[in-house]
Amino acid sequence: MSDTFHRKIAVVTGGSAGIGHATARKIAARGGAVYITGRDGDRVKAAAADIPGDVVGVQADSASVDDLDRLFAQVQERSGRLDVLVANAAAIVPAPLGSITTEIIDTVFGVNMAGTIMTVQKALPLLVDGGAVVLVGSMAAHKASRGQSVYAASKAGVRALARTWALELSPRGIRVNVVSPGPTDTPGIAQLAPGDEARKAFFSRMGAGTPMTRAGTAEEVAAVIAFVASDAASHVNGADYQADGGYGQV
Repeated sequence: MSDTFHRKIAVVTGGSAGIGHATARKIAARGGAVYITGRDGDRVKAAAADIPGDVVGVQADSASVDDLDRLFAQVQERSGRLDVLVANAAAIVPAPLGSITTEIIDTVFGVNMAGTIMTVQKALPLLVDGGAVVLVGSMAAHKASRGQSVYAASKAGVRALARTWALELSPRGIRVNVVSPGPTDTPGIAQLAPGDEARKAFFSRMGAGTPMTRAGTAEEVAAVIAFVASDAASHVNGADYQADGGYGQV
């Protein structure tokens, strides 16, 4: 077993399912101690128990400053520091122009932008010099899809945050990068097509738009996140790794 994250402490928000859960599993398998978060306490604890290793589930909504304070207080008390932060928690609410409401804007930007900002800001006192921050973006920030303007705008904002923070945190040697998934078969995306048959058709259509002719998996995206968060990517900073099967590249 690789010891890439041996003795390292990581936080993965939105870690109860999908890309976040797969990322936490990879970090734990490589020797890291991992805290995962989710809004549903029972679900996040079950998700933590499903991952072998030192994994702690913490009920926390990334859009809640109080929840973030409680999360990082627990990290401080139990581990005393933080080496890796993966800001993965996200909200997606499809809405074509003409049907966008302030509630949709508040929900999506509350998690994807405000939540990302406050997650990183609250983590800063614990982040060690030379640590790594990975923001999970989306190919929606680079390639348009009908009904996704609010989500796409929020993820474009995530990309802008990474560029600026890479500069601001460079005196401490903290790297800030983005990993942007393309069409990926995850529970969060699957909610856009409820039912088994609708889900299969949905991901088949999404995958057909990539040169690889299939949707990606959470594990494939998690492998990229784990690389970017590791010392193997020690000279990677301010970048946007697009784990999209070529969706936005050709």
